[in-house]
Amino acid sequence: MSGPEYPGSPAELPGVRVDECTMGVVEIIARPGRAGELVEIARGRGIELPTFGRIAYSSDRLALCVRPDRWLLLLAPPAPAASGPDRVDWWESAAQAGAAVDQSSAWATLLLAGPRSREVLARGCRLDLDPLLFPVGLAAATIMAQVPVILAAVPSGLLLLTSASTARHFREWLAAAAKPFGLMPQSIISVADLCRSESG
Repeated sequence: MSGPEYPGSPAELPGVRVDECTMGVVEIIARPGRAGELVEIARGRGIELPTFGRIAYSSDRLALCVRPDRWLLLLAPPAPAASGPDRVDWWESAAQAGAAVDQSSAWATLLLAGPRSREVLARGCRLDLDPLLFPVGLAAATIMAQVPVILAAVPSGLLLLTSASTARHFREWLAAAAKPFGLMPQSIISVADLCRSESG
């Protein structure tokens, strides 16, 4: 799918920002028939695991679900001696209900923000990203620029996760697609930045 070209130089356009997200990623997997139990264990530890197709977030973590009974938990990278939900061993007491796998090195995580960000993605995304159909709080797995991508609408923009093996290709496509809209310089952001609204 392609989008229209916009007149004027990038400096005259509102701008689109593609930021790199630095964070740990833990995959939480429920054992067959134990998803509800795992959700309750997580809730007892202060972690909300969302229903399929949705996200749940707080000031320091974000969870999303695009596969039944599986979640990706995005957290700030831990200090070397830290113990918390970003450490697989922290989930050991839930071993009868599920398992946790450190996926931090498997994913590249980006945030696309700005008033034309959905128009940018429309050039290569199979989903209808109209804000009424894909509002903040939703997540989906899709194909974009011919690579698998997880897409989530977060308060600060559109969160994009792609395999580390396809990350370079995807970044180059995203930069090219965003350029006509006024691509702003990239920065490094945290999980806390994801959960803030674009206006604040």
